[in-house]
Amino acid sequence: MTFEKLQYNRLKEIVKSYCVSGLGKQLLDKLEPSSSIKEVKNRLNETTEARAILDAECHVPFSGISNVENIIENLEKGTILDPGRLVSMSDFLRGCRKIKKFMLDKKFLAPVLASYANSLSEFKSIEEEINNSIKGNRVDSAASKELKRIRNSIDSVEEKIKERLNKFLNSSANKKYIQEFFISKKDDRYTIPIKASYKNQVLGTIIEVSSRGSTVFIEPNTVTKLNGELAGLKAEEAMEEYQILATLSGMILENIYEIKINMDLISQYDMVFAKAKFSKHIGGVEPKLNDYGYIKLVQCKHPLLTGEAVPLNFEIGKDYRSLIITGPNAGGKTVVLKTIGLLTLATMSGFHIIADKETEIAVFEKIFVDIGDNQSIENALSTFSSHMKNLSEIMRASNNNTLLLFDEIGSGTEPNEGAALAISILEEFYHMGCITVATTHYGEIKRFSEMHNDFMNAAMQFNNETLEPMYKLMIGKSGESNALWISRKMNVRENVLQRAKGYMENKEYHLGRINEDKIRRPKSQRENPREV
Repeated sequence: MTFEKLQYNRLKEIVKSYCVSGLGKQLLDKLEPSSSIKEVKNRLNETTEARAILDAECHVPFSGISNVENIIENLEKGTILDPGRLVSMSDFLRGCRKIKKFMLDKKFLAPVLASYANSLSEFKSIEEEINNSIKGNRVDSAASKELKRIRNSIDSVEEKIKERLNKFLNSSANKKYIQEFFISKKDDRYTIPIKASYKNQVLGTIIEVSSRGSTVFIEPNTVTKLNGELAGLKAEEAMEEYQILATLSGMILENIYEIKINMDLISQYDMVFAKAKFSKHIGGVEPKLNDYGYIKLVQCKHPLLTGEAVPLNFEIGKDYRSLIITGPNAGGKTVVLKTIGLLTLATMSGFHIIADKETEIAVFEKIFVDIGDNQSIENALSTFSSHMKNLSEIMRASNNNTLLLFDEIGSGTEPNEGAALAISILEEFYHMGCITVATTHYGEIKRFSEMHNDFMNAAMQFNNETLEPMYKLMIGKSGESNALWISRKMNVRENVLQRAKGYMENKEYHLGRINEDKIRRPKSQRENPREV
């Protein structure tokens, strides 16, 4: 649910588009944020090194690299690889060799990534064997002396057959029998198209009849023996080709363990360079890291927001562990929550983020969100019920290394109850040691936050003149709902606004009754029926 609400999988899809093969894409599909700071540091360092290579070289030689997992699976089941799959394996092995050379040359620029290349195995002899044996997606005659001999014999026999059939076609005695003057190959046998009415006049074997029955394809007796000889040679050819393919497949199978290691390493390289390409595209940086819940975002942007998004400056986990954000609807409060969450998940996955280099991200064991309407028709849950169910489950699963992001906490029910419940829930999470960021409209939560030393208020800036949100977070300030400002701009009477302001501050309501002479009554209730 956290991944879905924070659009983590959508971010992965974007990074995945930078992969050059199915190998890296497969690895990115399986990728999840790591809660180990050591692992996160390693992931980020890989991305940073790959970015340095891209900035220096612009191009990494991934040509020929494709996902050969299916080929390897078939090979392990005992399947003999066809020429096309053998060529794919040869391309893959050549790609591995080129990547190894390329990466070993980058020892000073990217020492960690370069060190991985030492585990890549080279199979130049297998590459050459496949390339010499297979040309144009078929087994080449040069693959073996026996195959060359067989194919020479096939060529010789076919030449003799064609000579005899051409002699048959050019004979004036046969002219009246022939439907069309050309040699036709049917079921691997050479035939002449003969008029159906003369089929008994020509000595030979009927191999095929045309769909209309007007033509029969006859193998004349003069070439029957040669066609038989040709069939025998073709069978020999197929056997020899099979032997060559089996030998080549066997060479790969003998080295399958090392080839699988190559595949794992190439997958890793593909994924890491996809992260680096994404970093270059967004102008990303590697943030600082900690594992004690301190988040400091400096000029950060949500990675999926296009256009001129307002950068976010944010801090939590040092002087306070819970932040309450207030402000009007459509002011950007939810975007703040999503930005904090997605940047944390992205960092824990080894992605660079759009930020100033002073940005620091905490690595958490767990991240939970309660954002948006979770109303469920199937379970007959109201918005409030579904939020409470979600919060209850989050409370059971959280610990002191958890980041919590709550949108409009306590909403969906009677305001006094909702605010009291929200304060109690926030207090409970605080006592559990969680880092919590929550948005609210409730003034009571805001007041609680002002009184508690380990809570902090923040507000989304709002232009009171134009009534437009500025999408800027102001930590240490309380936001108003701006209802009075908007009402004044809409020309609501000033005395109404002043009275509302008084009610907001002291809850002393004016309970006097209306003057009787201002009430319109039915004629039957008036003292003077003529009274207007």
